[in-house]
Amino acid sequence: MVDDHEVVRRGVVDVVDADQALTVVAEAGSVLDAVRRAAAVRPDVAVVDLKLPDGTGIELVRRLREDHEEIRCVVLTSFDDDDAVAAALDAGAAAFVLKTVRGTEIADVVRAVAAGRNLLDERAVARRKAAHTDPTESLTPTERKVLELIGDGLSNREIGDELGLAEKTVKNHVTGLLAKMGFRRRTQAAAWVAAHRQGTGWNVS
Repeated sequence: MVDDHEVVRRGVVDVVDADQALTVVAEAGSVLDAVRRAAAVRPDVAVVDLKLPDGTGIELVRRLREDHEEIRCVVLTSFDDDDAVAAALDAGAAAFVLKTVRGTEIADVVRAVAAGRNLLDERAVARRKAAHTDPTESLTPTERKVLELIGDGLSNREIGDELGLAEKTVKNHVTGLLAKMGFRRRTQAAAWVAAHRQGTGWNVS
């Protein structure tokens, strides 16, 4: 956990440590300290503040990814800035989370990233920059439900079981919603849902 504000850092550490599936192995308050500690303990995930006294979280993410490609990074910040999201993506971050989210959501993101999920996507970033348009506006109610379940990681068969639909029908809905949202792969739709759950609280209701 990397943040130069001790109160914030300790708060996130307490939340993460409270999750039985997670353990905080090191804390740091600067880029230099984080680089040293990462080399010593080799964490699975690094949660990094965007602003640090001797550099930026983006610089740290890039350094960690260059030195230890197995370390996956979550950018945690109070600034909801499209350029910062794009920079985090370019640096190799797997997720971008605002400090306004609930504590349990931070733990959820860390677990998802540790499991190999990427919650940033180039098309999702592009959609954020075009915030005046909602790519889900043209979706039918069923397509919105299918999109939500894609975001939960369900397969077409599992979505069919959940909604009482045939697997072929679900596949047709997936094809339709991807086309309407401008995506080519369902993983992009899943990344969009994850990003908007964190950033705007998007859901099907």
